[in-house]
Amino acid sequence: MNSRLQYVELNDGRFIPGLGFGTYKPPEVPNSKTTEATKIAIEAGYRHIDCAYAYQVEEEVGLAVRSKIADGTVKREDIFCTSKLWCTFHRPELVQSSLERSLKKFHFDYVDLYLIHYPFSMKVNENGKTIYDHVDLCAVWEAMEKCKDAGLAKSIGVSNFNRRQLEMILNKPGLKYKPVCNQVECHVYHNQRKLLDFCKSKNIVLVAYGALGTQRDKQWVDQSSPVLLDDPVLGALAKKHKRSPALIALRYQLQRGVVVLAQSLKENEIKENIQVERRHFCKQLTTLMYSEYCFSDTDIFVEICSPNSPCVSFFSFWYTFMNNVNSLVVFMSLLCG
Repeated sequence: MNSRLQYVELNDGRFIPGLGFGTYKPPEVPNSKTTEATKIAIEAGYRHIDCAYAYQVEEEVGLAVRSKIADGTVKREDIFCTSKLWCTFHRPELVQSSLERSLKKFHFDYVDLYLIHYPFSMKVNENGKTIYDHVDLCAVWEAMEKCKDAGLAKSIGVSNFNRRQLEMILNKPGLKYKPVCNQVECHVYHNQRKLLDFCKSKNIVLVAYGALGTQRDKQWVDQSSPVLLDDPVLGALAKKHKRSPALIALRYQLQRGVVVLAQSLKENEIKENIQVERRHFCKQLTTLMYSEYCFSDTDIFVEICSPNSPCVSFFSFWYTFMNNVNSLVVFMSLLCG
């Protein structure tokens, strides 16, 4: 492990870097930009790279990692690489082959972490349309366990699961491996406090994506909604401590024990975001919740996350559909075209 980085222990005894580099990009951005950005991230010191089949950049991420291995910057064991199982491959007989396909794109023998990307299943029907598919999540998890046993994934976890869905896995008869993490949308406008408390009680690490806000795609985001990094409270704290709002937002997650992902294609932002890892940024982690140098829940949420907050979480909206198959099918039809 890199002694300069903050690591979090997983429930299987392995360690995950507290700060990760996210590789999702808008569809209109060329894939080559991901290769360039990932190389810059590794050179800057990132060792945790978050990817997914659905991002369609596994090949580009693998190319970047291999190039940094070839030039001596890192070894494969220095990199913690995550990928995710897409919803159309949930049927147990498809899970391992999906991971193997991802590994072939990466040109890796294994991924460090493999996640169930979403807690719902889809399939392509005879007309080529992507529709809802009913697959038992526990059966999907058993197939994930087999991937770990086969050495294809060092650790396994989930993404976008709520408490009920996590409990379904945790209470599964014959459970062999607990999910090591749950990767969810989490930021100062949507802090996932209850889910974080539950995950901590079960020794499951919460991983935050969207910690710096979204890319504000007009298809998904109301353009009149607040821009997270323009928030006046973040701005005031950033000015006070001579840091950027992004660093304040990232450090907030680390001080809560949350692993946080930072995504950018801009070299200056990539290099700036990793400064959150510097030891002198704040007091020791054990005192961060009460440190005058980093804001606490009271500082931020009374002013930003009041019940009247105009911010709406996509996945808060999504969870209202989870028990309604008809609504789910309609929604996924709109989502997938």
